[in-house]
Amino acid sequence: MAKLYKEITGDISSSLAKLRKEIPDVMSAFSSLAQAASKEGALDKKTKELIALALGIAAHCDGCIGFHTQTLVKLGTSREELLEMLSMAIYMGGGPSLMYAAEALKAFEEFADKTT
Repeated sequence: MAKLYKEITGDISSSLAKLRKEIPDVMSAFSSLAQAASKEGALDKKTKELIALALGIAAHCDGCIGFHTQTLVKLGTSREELLEMLSMAIYMGGGPSLMYAAEALKAFEEFADKTT
């Protein structure tokens, strides 16, 4: 069964909205952590998102792949930048990371495709 990352992120977003209502303190704290970790500093936002995607690949997290590739497209990440990061993720994670690197490339292409 093919994974459609726009659908995956949409479904997860709906579930996250429910969690924001049910456990607002935890979700607010997580949001604050995400904002603090991803703000520009010695590393720019794109570099931090590339790291986050590499970690999502290593963790085999479809939602992570979807959300971080979506953000990378919005940040203007080139295909070449993505492919270099995928090369490092494959190198560090071996075969399982290779499988999820292929998924990350698919997600990137899906979000970068302006026709859907």
